[in-house]
Amino acid sequence: MTQVIDNIKHNGVRSQQAATSAKWFGSSASVKQEQTDIINLLRETGKQAFVVRRDCGTIALADRLGTDNPADLQKAELLTTLPAYLPEQLGDANFRKTYGLKYNYMGGAMANGISSAELVIAMGKAGMLCSFGAGGLIPQKIEVALDKIQAALPNGPYAVNLIHSPNEVALEREAAELFLRRGVKVIEASAFMDLTPFVVQYRAAGLGKNADGSVNIGNRIIAKVSRLEVAEKFMRPAPEKMLAELVASGKVTAEQAELAKCVPMADDITVEADSGGHTDNRPLVCLLPSVINLRNSIQTEMNYSEAVRVGAGGGISTPESALGAYMMGAAYLVTGSVNQACRESGSSDHVRKVLAQAGMTDIMMAPASDMFEMGVKLQVLKKGSLFPLRAQKMYDLYTAYECWEDIPEKERSVMEKTVLKDSFNGIWKKCVQFFQERDPEQITRANNNPKRKMALVFRWYLGLSSSWANGGVKGRELDYQIWCGPAMGAFNQWVRGTRLENWENRYAGEVGLELLKGAAYLYRLQYLEMQGVELDSVYKDYIVR
Repeated sequence: MTQVIDNIKHNGVRSQQAATSAKWFGSSASVKQEQTDIINLLRETGKQAFVVRRDCGTIALADRLGTDNPADLQKAELLTTLPAYLPEQLGDANFRKTYGLKYNYMGGAMANGISSAELVIAMGKAGMLCSFGAGGLIPQKIEVALDKIQAALPNGPYAVNLIHSPNEVALEREAAELFLRRGVKVIEASAFMDLTPFVVQYRAAGLGKNADGSVNIGNRIIAKVSRLEVAEKFMRPAPEKMLAELVASGKVTAEQAELAKCVPMADDITVEADSGGHTDNRPLVCLLPSVINLRNSIQTEMNYSEAVRVGAGGGISTPESALGAYMMGAAYLVTGSVNQACRESGSSDHVRKVLAQAGMTDIMMAPASDMFEMGVKLQVLKKGSLFPLRAQKMYDLYTAYECWEDIPEKERSVMEKTVLKDSFNGIWKKCVQFFQERDPEQITRANNNPKRKMALVFRWYLGLSSSWANGGVKGRELDYQIWCGPAMGAFNQWVRGTRLENWENRYAGEVGLELLKGAAYLYRLQYLEMQGVELDSVYKDYIVR
C-alpha cells in the first residue's frame, strides 16, 4: 500500500540495498521531514542520503548513518539508499581526461568573436571547454584573441573554431594554417558538408608515434554535425587521395599520412540539433541516437583504440534537457545561445538584454551570409529586429533577378534607403575595400559577373548585421542579426524569478554549473523513483538560488 507522509510516497517496491540491509540507525538530528530540509539534502548531490520509515509510520530522509551520542540513537526501516552523484560525474570520463576538464560541458563557437576570448577563458577556468568564435574573422583578429587565450590558459583547456567557408576558401585555409602555426591543439570544425584539405591537413600534421608504436594524436578535432553522412566522414580516417595530395605538396609527411589512415578524422562528434545560427532544426531525440548507433557500427568495423565520442548540442538550456541528453548517451553537452546572453560574450549589452527577454517562439530562419548563394539559412531572434525579414527579401531578389539593374526601380529605392542606407554602388565600393584585405579573389570573380556582384552587396548587409549587433551600433538596432535557438526561451522560463533572470547576473561558468547541478539533482530524483520512492511535485524542479 502506498503511504503518503510529508509529500513523500513509497509504493512498496524494495530496492536491493534495502532487501539486504533493512535497518537504519542514527540520530534524530539526521532525520529530515520538513520540506526545506528535504530539498536542501537533495540539492547536496555529493552527499549520500537514506529513505527511512520510522516506527510511527512516517517516511523521511536521513543524511547520515550512526551517531556520536548513544543516548540519541534512533532506529528505522531502511527503504533505500540514495547515492551521491556529482555534476562532474555526468557524461564520459574520457572526454574530461582528454581535454583536461572538470565537467563534460562545452561552450560551442559563435562566429565573429561572439564566443570571445573572455568567454573561452572564463569557461576554461571553470573547468569547462569553450571554442573561440573564429568564424568570419580575418587571421589578424584571430591572432589577437589567441594571444589573450594562450596567455591566460597556457595549458588549456580551450578550442578554436574552424568553420567551413565554401565561398571564401582562402579564409578557411588561412585559419587552418594559423592554428597549426600557433600550436592550437583543439579545433571545433563546424558547418562542414564534406572534408576539405585544410581540416585534413590540421589533423594529419599533428600525428606522430608513441614509444610503443601507437598513434599519438597531437591535434584534436571536435566536429559539429547534423547529418549522418557528414558524421560518417569525420568518424572514418581521412581520404587517401587527399592525404596523398597533402604529402605531394609537402603539407604533411608520408609517415603522418600513413598514421592518418589508422585514426578517425575527429575525436568527438557534436550532434547539433535545433540550435541558433547554422542549423538543420533537427530534433535531438531522433538525431542523437542515430549518430550514436552509427558510431557504434563504425567502431565495431574499425576497432579504433579510442572510440569516437558523441556529444549533444542544440536546445540544451535547462536541467531537464541536460539530463535528457546525458541519459540518451551524450558524452558531453554543448551550449550556445545561453552563453551569448552572458557577460563574457562578445555581444553587446543591448543583445544580452533582448536575449534575456526572448521566448521559445521568438525565433525564425534567415539567409546566412557565408553561404548566401547556396540558400543556406540560420536561426535568429526575430523579436525586436527586422533583420530576418529584410535578409529574406534580399535572397528573394537575388534568386529572381540576374543583376541589380533588373530589379524594379521602386524596390531598389526602398532597399537603398531603408536597408542598405547607401547606394548600391556606394556599398560595392565598401565591398571592394573589405575583400581586398580579406579575400581579393572575391572581387575578381564578381567584376565580370553581375549576379555575383549583387550577392556580395547583399552579403555586405548580412555580414555586418552581426557586427552591428555585437558592437551595439546605434541606429541599426532593427538590423541586428542575433543568432538564437529555442533554448534561449526555455532558459529564460527556467530562471524566471531567480537572480539569473537579469542578464547582468549571467556568467557562463556559473550558468553551466547550475545546469549541471540541476541535472545531477534530477538524476537523484529519478533514482529514487526507480527504487519506488516518489516525491511530491514541489521537489521536482531544480531552482537557481
